[in-house]
Amino acid sequence: MSALWIPDQKTITSSNLQAFINRVKEVTGLPLEDYSDLYHWSLQDRQEFWQLLIEFYPIKFHTQPSSTLINDSMPGAQWFPDSTLNYAEHLLKRRDNKTALIFKSENGSRRTLSYQELYQSVAAVQQGLIQAGIKKGDRVAAFMPNCPETIILMLATTALGAIWSSCSPDFGIQGVLDRFGQIEPRLLLTVDGYFYGGKTINCMEKIERIQQKIPSLETTVVVPFANLEPNIEPLNNAVLWPDFCQPSNDPLSIVPVEFNHPLFIMYSSGTTGVPKCIVHGHGGTLLQHLKELGLHTDLKEQDTIFYFTTCGWMMWNWLVSSLAIGATVVLFDGSPFYPEPSTLMDMAEEEKVSIFGTSAKYIAALQKAGVKPATSHNLKHLKAILSTGSPLLHESYDYVFQDVKPDVRLSSISGGTDIISCFALGCPILPVYRGELQCRGLGMDVHFVDTAGTSLIEEKGELVCQSSFPSMPVGFWNDPDGNKYHNAYFNEFDGIWAHGDYGELTRHDGVIIHGRADAVLNPGGVRIGTAEIYRQVEKVEEVLESIAVGQEWEDDTRIVLFVQLRDGITLNDGLIEKISHIIRSNTTPRHVPAKILQVTDIPRTISGKIVELAVREVIHNRPVKNTDALANPNALQLYKNRQELSS
Repeated sequence: MSALWIPDQKTITSSNLQAFINRVKEVTGLPLEDYSDLYHWSLQDRQEFWQLLIEFYPIKFHTQPSSTLINDSMPGAQWFPDSTLNYAEHLLKRRDNKTALIFKSENGSRRTLSYQELYQSVAAVQQGLIQAGIKKGDRVAAFMPNCPETIILMLATTALGAIWSSCSPDFGIQGVLDRFGQIEPRLLLTVDGYFYGGKTINCMEKIERIQQKIPSLETTVVVPFANLEPNIEPLNNAVLWPDFCQPSNDPLSIVPVEFNHPLFIMYSSGTTGVPKCIVHGHGGTLLQHLKELGLHTDLKEQDTIFYFTTCGWMMWNWLVSSLAIGATVVLFDGSPFYPEPSTLMDMAEEEKVSIFGTSAKYIAALQKAGVKPATSHNLKHLKAILSTGSPLLHESYDYVFQDVKPDVRLSSISGGTDIISCFALGCPILPVYRGELQCRGLGMDVHFVDTAGTSLIEEKGELVCQSSFPSMPVGFWNDPDGNKYHNAYFNEFDGIWAHGDYGELTRHDGVIIHGRADAVLNPGGVRIGTAEIYRQVEKVEEVLESIAVGQEWEDDTRIVLFVQLRDGITLNDGLIEKISHIIRSNTTPRHVPAKILQVTDIPRTISGKIVELAVREVIHNRPVKNTDALANPNALQLYKNRQELSS
């Protein structure tokens, strides 16, 4: 297989990763020649790897660690024990006129903050937190769009050693309560409304009902984001953002905290029950993000980085950590296709974005919309495109290199909220191959294994991590004995992290993700990842999107494929045969669905991931435990009691 992109010598020698390789060679005397050498050394001597990383990206410890690692087990490993530091301090170390944040809304508004202005804003808001009595260990929750105020309060909160948690304002009331209700926040940050798809959505009634259901809330801060002149009188102890900020000559207060002191509380998707509250610590999050942004993404302080995300997705936390590098961060809030499908490409051109992050779904949708930035936009500053959220289709690789930018580095990356980072990433000194993630992350002992735990190469298996790493969760909230945490990751293989993804390691030492392990199809005992089918269906012009599930049938499992078609197209025998033929020709007869049925909508989480498990439950007439985790829960009705599934 020929590479779609190969780094030239200038790209390699100027990369942060090559500088790190040179540093490792200098310190260790090892003859490291390439990424493969570096990766395998980072596993053989993990302690030395992480120690050199905190020197390469200088970590400010208030109390120096007594060692690099003790109790090297999973769970239970203690990285940099006895040390103290603060995540927010590293993101605010730069205090000059360099642009820190650029915010753009779908309604056309634009704001910027320099690093100096960001620091001053964080200090002013922190005074409001202090006056509200917020201290180390308290929870602060945000029901917010992706705007500067969200980042400002997050930094002010975490600088105090308080704990941050956020979700986007498109969550339903029960979805918010399922999350914030578990962690008992003392303060809520929210907005009067937000913009999406050309509409202004008022949040005030929703906020009032949320307040009533979370008795721990003592203060609610309302940002007049949509300029709705909000009436906050019906709310308890509410204050508008301008009144909450207390400008002062006092410097920002930085509270040194333990390496594993809780920083963020993140949430699982919650489609199979109440979301798990996953706690991530200051030190592990900071180190992992510096490694991934600096070494794997090749982010430099002169870069402008963008990721299309909401603050209910871990990619928001990942993006914000770019401030620790000193780069410029672009925030966008609204619909990526309003007013035109080219909206984000327009923004990338205007803001001179050099690193553009998005979801695989967005890239596929951009292609379907016929957008061809290579001929319509000037993207000369763009050096890398990142994709995550679901496997990136082979056709999307082709589209990016043909119609977006031929010389861009396209890095599909994969990880999760569980580790607030990635297991498989991009690499500025490695080629890009069609359908493959470039590499496993440094220091991450990633393998694909069979049911006995035996490592596989060029064979499909479950993704595991066999050694500890700093960004493992501190634990789950309200899980004092650690049982929920253990059961989530260590039940399948003792002492080994089972991530729940299904994929394979390629001969290039790259990675292919075939889908979630719990959504793997199993007709006749043959394991098939759903992404293997989606990859073929994407070739069918008439199909907008699809979802494949396994149906229990006659003591076996058969594959059922639901397709959402373009407007005005109806599924008929000819189109069914066309879809089946493409799947059969490019995979195996086992991959061909027993049933192909048309639907008008496909259910997905609020972060945009399609939910095979929920559809599987519905077609078996089993209850879906938590529809509030879905962006479009009504779509599930389309799959109920389908006559076609009874024969």
